[in-house]
Amino acid sequence: MALIPYDPFRHLETIRRDMNRFFTSDFPSLFAQMDEQHWMPRMDMHETENEYVVSCDLPGLERKEDVHIDVHNNVLTISGTIQRNQNIREEQMHRRERFFGRFQRSITLPADAAADNIRATYKNGVLDIHIPKTTAGTKKRVDIEFH
Repeated sequence: MALIPYDPFRHLETIRRDMNRFFTSDFPSLFAQMDEQHWMPRMDMHETENEYVVSCDLPGLERKEDVHIDVHNNVLTISGTIQRNQNIREEQMHRRERFFGRFQRSITLPADAAADNIRATYKNGVLDIHIPKTTAGTKKRVDIEFH
């Protein structure tokens, strides 16, 4: 009888394989539909001395009309639709990982963001949104009346 060396991670690998098989083979259409209905693009936000910059990955946008940027109550919302070629029949498709359909993502802006002077550019699949900071000082010292 051959001895098998103990590997504590062997069971974890088996669980990982079973989970992958479950999510890709047992219910592929269910999870594909959920992904399409709830797709949220990835984004980064950083600040410079004068502005906030939001960078959002949106590969596949073809027209300016396919994306909308709205600001309401200091919440920035990016939404739209990514079109893909639908001429391929389902039985011809071997793998589908690229997203198409509706997307939406919202983030709260910092208090000193000037929402009325936002500008945006789209290049190489990345939407960059530049939000200037307000120039007026946001700090105010309150005088306390002692009686």
